[in-house]
Amino acid sequence: MEIKIDRDQIFKCVSRVQSIIERKSNMPILSTILLSAIGTEVRISATDLEIGFQQTVPGNVIQEGSVAISGRKLFEILKESRKSNFHIKEKENNWVYLSDDVARFDLACLPADEYPTFVEPEGVQMIGVEGNILSEMINKTVYSVTIEEAGFKLSGVFTEKVAHEGETFLRMVATDGHRLSMIDKPIPNLESLDLPNGIMIPKKGLNELNKLAAEGGPVQIGLKQKNFVVKKETAILVIRLLEAKFPDYHAVIPSEEKHSIELERILLLEAMRKMLILSNERYRAVRIALEDNIMELVSTNPDLGEAQENIKVDYQGERLEAGFNPRYFIDTLQSMESETVFLGFIDNSKPCILKGDADQGFLGLIMPMRL
Repeated sequence: MEIKIDRDQIFKCVSRVQSIIERKSNMPILSTILLSAIGTEVRISATDLEIGFQQTVPGNVIQEGSVAISGRKLFEILKESRKSNFHIKEKENNWVYLSDDVARFDLACLPADEYPTFVEPEGVQMIGVEGNILSEMINKTVYSVTIEEAGFKLSGVFTEKVAHEGETFLRMVATDGHRLSMIDKPIPNLESLDLPNGIMIPKKGLNELNKLAAEGGPVQIGLKQKNFVVKKETAILVIRLLEAKFPDYHAVIPSEEKHSIELERILLLEAMRKMLILSNERYRAVRIALEDNIMELVSTNPDLGEAQENIKVDYQGERLEAGFNPRYFIDTLQSMESETVFLGFIDNSKPCILKGDADQGFLGLIMPMRL
């Protein structure tokens, strides 16, 4: 194989797959990227066997063929190059030559025929979704996915179709057992998407999908067997779905809120960041007290001291006091766009609900902590 290719185009592709390729694997081939030169195009492929990515870019193909080259080293070489053209040539005995006419590298590579075959599912019914909508849905749910190894059932975002008020919505829900985030968005032609009982999309796959969606423009999504298929321009992403059953999340969402207050999102976000300063693994609760138009926040750590802040709110009800993890408030508020947020409370044993007018279809839920 021998190609000459635009440095910026190949660098963009190689950068995109850095989080897919396995750096610590008992299969060294998974740390490589497969470059395939065919006709007038160069195909870049990466996989960890759970996620497969493939993108085609134009190139000057001098000789067709394929090489499996270290994904990390190729990224670092391209990153440091300032030239517009890049020359890649396969040599004998699994070596590859790379040059930008200034610097030259000879890298050891692996046999291309050992690379896992990328299989694009056939006959997938696809629908178009605006990338910015998909990106918003991911950003407002993915932070609630559990990071604990034991929480396999919760290690993805549950995605399903829901109908209310005569309209069909795409819903994403994530929870780690201590908080929940949920968002509904109307999507054109959603009825034709084969999504009977909902699916579990793994967090890593969603992060890769978000890279494509965040660039804007339409994204094609579809399902085939146990794969979630995404297409955008010349890029294809195939994500293997989780087979875990997502718990019944409806039971934890209160049907009504006894007390509701509204306040500036930035004001609450800054206050929670201050409460986080004195927290650690043992002491990480903020006490929220509502009384006489004041929302009092107090964070106590016997080893360090106490932080306290009062925020004026419109609240005339009986005194309400509950403990929460300030980090959960910060994550939720950072994902929101509303200038004003609404907090809903029932009592000190029920979750706090967060909503905002500019965050249509979104609901954040945070479970209380024992003080």
